[in-house]
Amino acid sequence: MDHPVANHAVDIEKSPGTLHVSSRSTSEENVASEPAPPLPIPPTLRTWNQRIENLAGLEARGIKRVLPEERHAASGSAYAQMATLWFSANISANNLAVGLLGPLLFGLGFTDSAMCAFGGILVGSAATAYMSIWGAPSGNRTMIVLRYFMGYWPAKLPCLLNVILMIGYGIISSVIGGQILSAVSGGSMSIVVGIVIVTLISWVIAVFGMAIFQKYERYAWAPQVFALLILIGSGGRSFNASLQSTDLLTGEPLTGGALTAARLSFFSLQLSVPVSWAAAGSDFYVYYPESTRPWISFSMTMIGLTLSFMLVNLIGIGLGSGTFANPAWLEADGISSGALILAGYDGLGRFGKFCGVIIALGLINNNVPGTYASALGFQALGRYGKMVPRYLWVCVSVLIYFVCAVAGRNNLFDILSNFVALMGYWTMIMVAIVLEEHVIFQRGTKFDWAAWEDKRVLPLGIAAMVAFLLGWVGAIIGMYQHWYVGPVAIKVGGVGADIGVWVGCAFAMVVFVPLRWWELKRFGR
Repeated sequence: MDHPVANHAVDIEKSPGTLHVSSRSTSEENVASEPAPPLPIPPTLRTWNQRIENLAGLEARGIKRVLPEERHAASGSAYAQMATLWFSANISANNLAVGLLGPLLFGLGFTDSAMCAFGGILVGSAATAYMSIWGAPSGNRTMIVLRYFMGYWPAKLPCLLNVILMIGYGIISSVIGGQILSAVSGGSMSIVVGIVIVTLISWVIAVFGMAIFQKYERYAWAPQVFALLILIGSGGRSFNASLQSTDLLTGEPLTGGALTAARLSFFSLQLSVPVSWAAAGSDFYVYYPESTRPWISFSMTMIGLTLSFMLVNLIGIGLGSGTFANPAWLEADGISSGALILAGYDGLGRFGKFCGVIIALGLINNNVPGTYASALGFQALGRYGKMVPRYLWVCVSVLIYFVCAVAGRNNLFDILSNFVALMGYWTMIMVAIVLEEHVIFQRGTKFDWAAWEDKRVLPLGIAAMVAFLLGWVGAIIGMYQHWYVGPVAIKVGGVGADIGVWVGCAFAMVVFVPLRWWELKRFGR
């Protein structure tokens, strides 16, 4: 789907005036808001900004709402592009590496790992698919939509966390890409050089924005599927489908509470990866027609996410299980996750290395939408953030995750097992609050999507903020990380398990309903 992005002025270019209350939402002039005075922009900066935005294909629009008349008519193929985008973005080696953790970190066998992956992926993908249904009707990005459910000011906290989340995944993707490229070169290319290659290409595509990366993602999945199918054919003979769940410290079979704890922890980790997109689910649908049915957005997103995550996770689980019987794979795993992935192509010579390069460059598919979403998140944090054009925030995001990737290139497993789960806590809490507000308090409500900056119309967010913070309390007492184990988590199975996402959601959902009822009765919004 092509998007009308090249000729839109960024938010900082508009000349705001006093807007008047209106019950209609067909144009931005109908917003009932009192915008803050415009921030002064040096003439030189404005001139350079206009020149950059005039580049062909560059998306100048930031978080400003896309009006209904600015959308493109969508055909069946355009709606299919929804699924293609998510499939292409997630059929990548960073998600493949999460599958490795089932056998290699939690000691789960092939079947246990696969079943936990299936369950976690379905739940996490459904949460992201739900958050994606608001993009087309509203024309607003996800973090702007969140203001209608959590309030103008409280929504800024998830927005900040989402910026951290997207940059964090950029770190993971860049590190794995650098590892694979280094392994392909036999070590002659350092991991740092590989990181430079992945981040540089990601930066170029993300800077130009929606029109370019939608076209890129439309085709980028094909070489990835090709390389992954070759990996299955080459390395599949070493996948140990009969591997049983085992205590990695004692070598004894995992049974009883210990097995339940390991399953629950890996299930939660698998859930945390697809649900991490929930805070960006609507970002990529704002140019679709306002009449787009929610079930289309939901189903296309669900299809793209589940197919991609299930494919790469099964391969990752297979590679992880193979290390217990294949000494060469075990040795490669001792070098890096990227080296283990490349080891799956052993015996294919240069063609195997070529496939490894494709897998490494496929991480760009995952980096680009995350970088795009992080730039929008910076703008959504406030008027000072909105003053900076989207493409400059892309540059900031890439620079941050490049530096962090170089610094953390030798600690990938720690980043994966701790960062991913930690980010899953708050995203599920956020989704739980939005779902309750939608189903219980806003069912049948026709939102005034043009009032996205009007603090007088949007909810105060008292209930949402309290529920969100108390949800974090629940996540803390239920989390199980190597640097902290919550008092509730340690009691699961007698050995401890990560149940932070479940306790956190329970706390938030129980607290939110009565507080929101009180808030509506007391303040009326």
